[in-house]
Amino acid sequence: MTTEEIRPLLAPENRQNDHQLAVSTDLTDRFPDSLPGSNHSKNLRWSSAYILVVSRVIGSGIFATPGSIVKSTGSIGLTLLVWIFGTILAACGLSISMEYGCMLPRSGGDKVYLEYTYPRPRFLASTLIAVQAVVLGFTASNCIIFAKYTLFALNIEPTDLQHKALAVGLLTAITIIHGCFLRTGIVIQNALGWVKIFLIGAMSLTGLWVILLQFFGNSHQVTRPGSSSHYLHSWDSMWEGSNWSWGLLSTSLFKVFYSYAGLNNINNVLSEVHNPIQTIKTVCPSALLTAGGLYLLANLSYLLVIPFEDIKHSGELVGALLFERLFGDSIGRVLFPLAIAISAAGNVMVVTFALARVNQEIARQGFLPWQKIISSSKPFNTPLGGLIVHYIPSLLVIALPPQGDVYNFILDVEGYPGQLFALAITIGLLILRYKEPNRPRPFKAWIPAVWLRVFVCLALLAAPFVPPPNWKGDVDFFYATYAIVGIGVIIFAVIYWYVWTVLLPRWGGYKLEESVEVLNDGTTIVRLERTK
Repeated sequence: MTTEEIRPLLAPENRQNDHQLAVSTDLTDRFPDSLPGSNHSKNLRWSSAYILVVSRVIGSGIFATPGSIVKSTGSIGLTLLVWIFGTILAACGLSISMEYGCMLPRSGGDKVYLEYTYPRPRFLASTLIAVQAVVLGFTASNCIIFAKYTLFALNIEPTDLQHKALAVGLLTAITIIHGCFLRTGIVIQNALGWVKIFLIGAMSLTGLWVILLQFFGNSHQVTRPGSSSHYLHSWDSMWEGSNWSWGLLSTSLFKVFYSYAGLNNINNVLSEVHNPIQTIKTVCPSALLTAGGLYLLANLSYLLVIPFEDIKHSGELVGALLFERLFGDSIGRVLFPLAIAISAAGNVMVVTFALARVNQEIARQGFLPWQKIISSSKPFNTPLGGLIVHYIPSLLVIALPPQGDVYNFILDVEGYPGQLFALAITIGLLILRYKEPNRPRPFKAWIPAVWLRVFVCLALLAAPFVPPPNWKGDVDFFYATYAIVGIGVIIFAVIYWYVWTVLLPRWGGYKLEESVEVLNDGTTIVRLERTK
């Protein structure tokens, strides 16, 4: 189908002027879900969309990252400051995603926004997203947390093999459920999402309970000897031991961002959402308020109940320590860690649900091999091919690296390229406002929030190369390793793009052209064909 054949199919609201028509035509060429015949069913209403976001946000982050953040910051005051500042920055990023989502209400999320904003150099944005999705689009960290908390609750001293086997088992089971039983998967992830909200709510109420008891002079009933609560009574003591190294603070912010990752999860599946624009305008702020309030109170619970030094050395088990100290070995060590494990499993479910659809969108535009198989929704009306693409790197990341610092390293490696894409999308929003001032924007991000995100992204990208004290980060290897790996992935993507879109066509004397094809199941794909 040529551009001239596509032109009459465009929605009337896109025909504002010749420039807008050209932009919309190009958009339709690159995003086939805007054409008739696209195979998207509206499976998600408001409550399911809310759970899809909240359950993606509230995963292992609040249970596992506070220990490493405290270790990096060195003080209670700086720890709370990092969480507050990270929440503000998460809100800035969310507002940008909301503006994009309301402008371009279709599945794909950041992939769609980068491709629309940066059509030149041709195919570069698509290739970067495809490589990032395949190489770094894994769901390993929450599988690891599920395994650790489950084995902790069962009082098993696990071997490295047992950890990995349980994590891989969870990943495999969820892939099968989402790949073969669409409705069942949605019901299960909704139920786990509400369990997760209840669990974080219980932790938050614990913090309030401790504060109230301290206020009325009964703190000895809850706090333990050596707990951090005495630091909160003095402003100066709250900041004792603060580590103001920007290199270490940046890794702490990456972990806070990870805890808020998924606030834009609904953007990945907008084609399956009823009334997508209104939903994104209400679901995303609701999820941010829910997560932000619960996170702050949960951190206070940790700091009030667990000794500060124990938090520093808790690794990924700080949540288990909280419940063990509050409720003893029988309940605190068994039931609540199991609940945390279930929460991590719920997070894996919603991440897998969304990223499989992103992979399917990438395949539909011709940027993955075996395009027809991965793009198709056969045989179960699910993105089974996209699920398999997501499963393979997740399996390798879980199975190959040794245990130890791998969890924190995974978070940092995921976070660094994410900041590069966040910077590109944020700058892209400013470019679109300049180039397309008349484009309908049902939601507009506050311009100071946009510029704040630009400056912070630049600072975070530079931070890993600022040596921390004693040249040691929060892992046992070179402090900037995660940044080097992240940059390496981006460089690999650029080289790959240049070879297959510029070098090989030049040597072979052909051009890459796009054509639209409809598969037997109604799925519309874009084929990249070689033409002389």
